Amino acid sequence: MAEEKKEKQKERKERPKAEERKPEAKAPEAHAPKPAHEAAKPAHAEAPKHEAKPAEKPAPKAEAKPEKKRAKKAKGAKVELARGKRKTSVARAAVKEGHGRIRVNSMLTSAMPNRFLREMIEEPLRLAGPEGNKVDVEVKVNGGGESGQAQASRTAIARALSQYFGEGLKKSYEEADKYLLDEDPRRVEPKKYKGRKARARFQKSYR
Repeated sequence: MAEEKKEKQKERKERPKAEERKPEAKAPEAHAPKPAHEAAKPAHAEAPKHEAKPAEKPAPKAEAKPEKKRAKKAKGAKVELARGKRKTSVARAAVKEGHGRIRVNSMLTSAMPNRFLREMIEEPLRLAGPEGNKVDVEVKVNGGGESGQAQASRTAIARALSQYFGEGLKKSYEEADKYLLDEDPRRVEPKKYKGRKARARFQKSYR
């Protein structure tokens, strides 16, 4: 046993130096951090520059088409408006083409129960003659009583008809009655405290 150990020691000594242990491979060094000036550049800096494209020629303009003239709208039917007053009543009349009907506050005069007031309102249309059957009259009246409203409507209708048919009818109205076209300025005198009415006085039965 001792001899075998001695032989092994001799073999170890006789081995060439080349067979000595090779140096262990060094681990790859970690990448050193880049300096601040070599920091990541913005994306637009690294992106390749696009080549300048040749300017495109503008498309030829389409020829302007001639605009069509719009047809003029037909004007509406002729309408004349007028106002009439009597006492505290105010009436507004509108005359337009029609068949000789008169409406007062949306009510036909033929449906009015008082014949005297109905004839008073229809008087301007009768004085117009056959032309009165070619128009319709619409009257809006408010304030006052029945008699005051009828007289205000009469004045408003006469004024509107004279505007609709012209000066010829206006002259015939002036000859018939001046209050057909002129508003009546008269008003009721106010009552006094010493009597039953404006002028009446209380009576006493002794001396």
